[in-house]
Amino acid sequence: MVLDTQAVAKIARLARIEVTEADREHFAREISGILKWVEQLSEVDTRGVPQLTSVSAVKLPWREDKVTDGNRQEAVVKNAPQSDYGCFVVPKVME
Repeated sequence: MVLDTQAVAKIARLARIEVTEADREHFAREISGILKWVEQLSEVDTRGVPQLTSVSAVKLPWREDKVTDGNRQEAVVKNAPQSDYGCFVVPKVME
């Protein structure tokens, strides 16, 4: 797939990136080269190749999933501008 400068301008507009007129030709060649490389990958026969979720065969350790408060109440409210009874004090929202 070969991109022209109009396609690069459209991509830049959609990505909210400012690309000068001089750079559009450069980016058109660069992106076209990348797309040609991706097209070459589609020619590789991958039948019989199992799908991977990771390149290493390391299994992650599982831990028990239990809910706790983290035992860090004092550390959490320590940086609060104002706290009372271990809770944040905020201005009243409704009267």
